[in-house]
Amino acid sequence: MSAQDTRRARLTDPAAFVLFDGAIGTMLYAKGIFINQCYDELNLRSPDLVRDIHRAYRQSGAEVLETNTFGANRVKLAGYGLEQQADEINRVAAQIAREAAGDDLLVAGAIGPLGVRLEPYGPTSLEGARGLFIAQMQALKAGGVDCFILETFGDLHEIEQAIRAAREVDPAMPVIAQMAVGEDGRTPYGAAPEQVARALDGYGADIIGLNCSVGPQGILNAIEKMAAVTTRKLSAQPNAGMPRDVGGRTMYMASPEYMASYARHLLQAGARVLGGCCGTTPEHIRAIAHGVRALVPRQVTRLAPRAAAEAGGSPPGETHPRDASSGSVPQVDLRRPGVEPVPFAARSKWAAKLASGQMVASVEIVPPRGVDAEKMLRDVAVLKAAGVDAVNIPDGPRAQSRMAAVLTSLLVEQRAGIETVTHYCCRDRNLLGMLSDLLGAAAVGLRNILVITGDPPKMGPYPDATAVFDIDSIGLTNLVHQLNRGLDPSGNTIGKPTQFAIGVGVNPTAPDADYELKRFEYKAEAGAEYAITQPVFDLAQLETFLSSTRHVRLPIVAGVWPLTSVRNAEFLANEVPGVVIPDQVIARMRHANERSKEHAIAEGVAIAREMVIALRGTVQGVQVSAPFGRVDLALQVVEAM
Repeated sequence: MSAQDTRRARLTDPAAFVLFDGAIGTMLYAKGIFINQCYDELNLRSPDLVRDIHRAYRQSGAEVLETNTFGANRVKLAGYGLEQQADEINRVAAQIAREAAGDDLLVAGAIGPLGVRLEPYGPTSLEGARGLFIAQMQALKAGGVDCFILETFGDLHEIEQAIRAAREVDPAMPVIAQMAVGEDGRTPYGAAPEQVARALDGYGADIIGLNCSVGPQGILNAIEKMAAVTTRKLSAQPNAGMPRDVGGRTMYMASPEYMASYARHLLQAGARVLGGCCGTTPEHIRAIAHGVRALVPRQVTRLAPRAAAEAGGSPPGETHPRDASSGSVPQVDLRRPGVEPVPFAARSKWAAKLASGQMVASVEIVPPRGVDAEKMLRDVAVLKAAGVDAVNIPDGPRAQSRMAAVLTSLLVEQRAGIETVTHYCCRDRNLLGMLSDLLGAAAVGLRNILVITGDPPKMGPYPDATAVFDIDSIGLTNLVHQLNRGLDPSGNTIGKPTQFAIGVGVNPTAPDADYELKRFEYKAEAGAEYAITQPVFDLAQLETFLSSTRHVRLPIVAGVWPLTSVRNAEFLANEVPGVVIPDQVIARMRHANERSKEHAIAEGVAIAREMVIALRGTVQGVQVSAPFGRVDLALQVVEAM
């Protein structure tokens, strides 16, 4: 057996205690490398600095040194313009750590999350994610790492792809898979420690555990729960407490002695791989080494074979079901079955008409800029009296700051007694905020939702505002679909399911028609039940789009905008994303504008009415915008139905 094989065997030996190093980023920060720099690039730019940190951890008693590559995947490096150097950064990082480790220490190739959302909550496919992990791991292997350590993952689906990637690169390479949990003991997607253990066990990682996000106490609480449902070797790498801002610098306050005391507790709880994450230094690792070496690892109570199998783990002594020849890992479906959604037609009047094949008519009214909603409510009352099916409430269109769409919809439904179609965008809220909003909207009785990505803040009057975009409209569609089945994003039950009629936006005049079609197909797969288009001014383009999307089989509601002037037409054509106005329409508006303002308004209404008439039998409804709040113009267009 080679020296490398011996080192690897000890790492994966269930009874053997192994000590990893601590944080590299913390040490670099302490040496004056500020966080606006790419720490991974330092492998090329300042290799001696990185090598000295590795040597300090070696001297402190660490038995495994991690490479300085936590963010060295091509996606994250692209933020610094370094994606073309990804292979070199990883390979050199492994060589630096290998040099410091010598022949007696192990080198772990550190791999973090990609920093992008994966399907079904984002645009990155599972295969694409796996390919990115494979590229990083191949470079790390070429540099001489002994194992892969997957750190600080929040999404179980993403870490599954990383584990699969590791098996493709080298089926014999040990894999340590670690998730991050919050103060509540759950991952960012809401998975409990027991779920994490069962999932990582099922994915086939050799060692499973937790790191980062919280201090020793939080990690200990979660490790105790994981130990009860798995026979895998457990790892724990907590932060040195929670971060604090001290004089403009981020500091971690847990002392080496405190970390050492909790290391003993973690050892007794079942963890056999220990180390440190953010805030830990060689002093912390030295204290842990001294604190646990004298302990005789006590026998941790494990589940009996039958109980372990029922809990989702492998019975002691059994080989995990992974094909050693191919390195493939079995699919593990963590989603609970949920409940059957309420039938689409039963969710709202709007949904009932769409389900029955009837034409629907809605009018879009922009929420007020301030707190006075009386004029809007008077306009809505007019629309209700005219027999309009619903009022569309946009969510911060063109990145304007207006009354929230959910609350505006609630006002309209409660005060005016007409259904709303609530636009909800991904721009302004993180995943937790969106989940909270949607649960609240369902609780107060809102039923119709239109999921959109949202215009970027730079379009609006507050260009310095930040955009969140935790997920895009495809991911949000999937989230709402899961809520309709009574499940949160992690597959946990929420009790009574929501009853949203799920709509999505679509642009028949998108410059890249193939890309728009593909996204529309993804939205349908994610759970969309109807679609509303961007304003349509070119019937031929709409017909081409409808022809290409017949296989999707979703009701299409066409957006119609009555123009009010040639300036209005030119603004929409040149400054509003997704709107295409043919030259002949602009020419008609220019000719009418030359006669008078009134003629221009009348011409805009005439063009919109012509579009509505032409759409009969082609789409299943129209959404008419009320330009500048002119509901009278919108109603003139609706009358053409």
